Amino acid sequence: MDGFWENVLRYPRYMVSLILGIFFFLWQQVKPLFNNPPTAIALLGLMVGGFFFLYFTLKAMLGITPV
Repeated sequence: MDGFWENVLRYPRYMVSLILGIFFFLWQQVKPLFNNPPTAIALLGLMVGGFFFLYFTLKAMLGITPV
């Protein structure tokens, strides 16, 4: 039973390292695009637009309204 709990406690570390690895890989792919100013502006606009799209979509789906 002792080995079971050691194995269960490894999963959060695995999840964190997996998520950080994905973000590190994506950053390495996107970083060269920031060298060209028009591409950087377009990429920044795409990220901001994606964030607002996600924000408004979740807000509408969850029925969150200002008080």
